[in-house]
Amino acid sequence: MSSINRRSFLKATSVTALPAIVPILPAFGTITTGKQAAPANPAIKFFGDADMLEPGDYITELQKAHSASAITKDRYGSGGAVEALEKKFVQITGKERAIFMPTGTMANEFAIAVLSGENTKVFLQDMSHVYRDEGDAAQSVFQKRLMPLAKGETFFTVQQLQNAIESLSSEEVFKSGIGAVSIENPVRRSNGRIVPLEEIQKISSYCKSNHIKLHLDGARIYIASAWSGISVKEYASYFDTVYISLYKYLGASAGAILCGDRSVIDKMPHLMKVHGGSMFGNWTNAALALYRLENIENRFKEVVRRTNELVTGLNKLSGCKLEALTGGTNIYNLQLASEIDGKKLQERLNKEYNIRIPALNEKNTSYLTMNETMLYQSADHVINAFSKGIK
Repeated sequence: MSSINRRSFLKATSVTALPAIVPILPAFGTITTGKQAAPANPAIKFFGDADMLEPGDYITELQKAHSASAITKDRYGSGGAVEALEKKFVQITGKERAIFMPTGTMANEFAIAVLSGENTKVFLQDMSHVYRDEGDAAQSVFQKRLMPLAKGETFFTVQQLQNAIESLSSEEVFKSGIGAVSIENPVRRSNGRIVPLEEIQKISSYCKSNHIKLHLDGARIYIASAWSGISVKEYASYFDTVYISLYKYLGASAGAILCGDRSVIDKMPHLMKVHGGSMFGNWTNAALALYRLENIENRFKEVVRRTNELVTGLNKLSGCKLEALTGGTNIYNLQLASEIDGKKLQERLNKEYNIRIPALNEKNTSYLTMNETMLYQSADHVINAFSKGIK
């Protein structure tokens, strides 16, 4: 940007100035089932929950969002696209209020901290993101004691939760109180497997009857919804707070939304400020997420339909087997016969068909992640590519 006058650039508050800086490139967002046309020769990528946008593509998508509905700026999270996004998620989740946050870790940690109050113990999955992937923030920053359940499993049962809570009276002398329960759904470390709805319902009922607050780490809740057929609103209804990621499949480069009762969410702006998360402008991420939310349920339904076609078609090929994981969502297990050269297949799919799959291991297996890039081409195109690649 050295050749651009910085002051002039900053004065250009309209997003219409952005595409002039970076060449317009084909963007991931063009695979939607609306009026947008698919980009030329797009890659189908069987990894990740979405095709992450490159900078040029991101600016192009912002331009499209701005053309569809003029983007307005926020100021420290107030007004503009951020406010519009928050209102949208209030409708989606049925909660009283929603708030934009820069990261999912912040959304999880703040929710758990506020729900817990002065009590310290927080029960959660052993495999959860909060327990394993957030730098011990709950302990070191918020003085919460994480109590993992169901080691190595996708979820814990209401009975396991009840047993753990009831055993505290005999196992500990000093009472620090039950703060909250947190559930991740679907679970990333469990290859996207989901927590059964009936177990969520039982846990929610138990928590309510015992005055224990319940938080949902629903970063990928739209994926759980697509594969389970359960709406995001229903999932959210069983929890006091819910966090949803804005970048995993909504196109934003960062960001999270946290929804819950007004009394809980009203505490979040101050927490963001004192923890360094209050940013002057959030409109780029909010605007793109808001744009990508349009028709997302139908796009995911189409991904599920294409996935089913792909499973049927690939399983007809000799030496090829594609299976859903038990209790899984968009991650499927690919197994090739030993006589098939998995590396050559991977290379040929990439070079000749622009289809990218993860490397196969020594057992000739790999995980394929189903996402919106599948909508770039028909299922028959992919099946035909595998068929020729295997031969």
